[in-house]
Amino acid sequence: MIDKELKLAAVILQFIFPASEWFLKLLDRLSKLSRGKNLKGFDCDQIWIQRSKENSQIRLRIYKPLSMPTSSNNSLKLPALLYLHGGGYVLGVPELGHRNIKEFLQTRDCVVIAPDYRKSAKNPYPAALEDAYDTLIWIKENADQLGIRSDQIMVAGHSAGGGLCAATCLYARDRIRAQDQKTVNIAFQMPIYPMIDDRMIHPSSINNKAPLWNSKTNQIAWDLYLRGLKEKELPIPVYAAPAREADYSDLPPTVTFVGDLEPFKDETIEYVENLKKAGVPVEFKLYQGCFHGFEAVAPKAKVSQDAIQFLNKSFAYAVDNYFTKQDVS
Repeated sequence: MIDKELKLAAVILQFIFPASEWFLKLLDRLSKLSRGKNLKGFDCDQIWIQRSKENSQIRLRIYKPLSMPTSSNNSLKLPALLYLHGGGYVLGVPELGHRNIKEFLQTRDCVVIAPDYRKSAKNPYPAALEDAYDTLIWIKENADQLGIRSDQIMVAGHSAGGGLCAATCLYARDRIRAQDQKTVNIAFQMPIYPMIDDRMIHPSSINNKAPLWNSKTNQIAWDLYLRGLKEKELPIPVYAAPAREADYSDLPPTVTFVGDLEPFKDETIEYVENLKKAGVPVEFKLYQGCFHGFEAVAPKAKVSQDAIQFLNKSFAYAVDNYFTKQDVS
């Protein structure tokens, strides 16, 4: 069932990626070794911003073209992309998303802001969402300093980062509806093979034994992310698992793709269909013979190249076509 160009990667992954909590936590520790690494050919910065709900800071990585527009005219500035890395909400740092960030920067000039949001091994929900939303607000409030268009703030992420992307857009929409003082109108979102349904009730998430991410790994990751809620016997909110949402209206135009062998296939398809029913513009591709993260572990495969090009072309179209004005706060 696996695409022939992905089979070798699949065999290797089955041996080196066991489905266990200790291994995910080990990967989280190892991922921190990448902190501070830069992308060659781009202006890379690292800053810390204040969290809104506690006396601590979020580490941000900011990536820009080496030559930035100098005009004060908003239309000549660059779009902003809030990028949220993957890792099952358990592990990772923004630097592990460098390949994806580089693709976006090479596709269209933009400013990418990637937060090192808190991970569930130490800080379960809602820590990651709070960090993502604090970063989103900071982007809007610092648009002039960043050299970005205030009417073109976008959000993207892969896997758990895709789930966090969907949750952030949902949360931002609801804050606007509630007429909160600090809100952001998001122009476009790219939740790529997003981790959005903790219930694991769809066929693709039941007894899935695919490489890299399967039913067992998925359950471990969700249990870590939601343990604070479960320990207190609290209901799971839609901002923790966006697939639980019933209202998909007023969400930004969306692009995503998913492999047909991975646990997130059915929840991604359902998410896409719900967006379409609500009148949200959506571009979607389903890739046959592909497991989770296939284009990351085997980027030279033909199917991976197609997925990467689909995402890049979709991002280019969004930059050229999607805008939304910000409310005055």
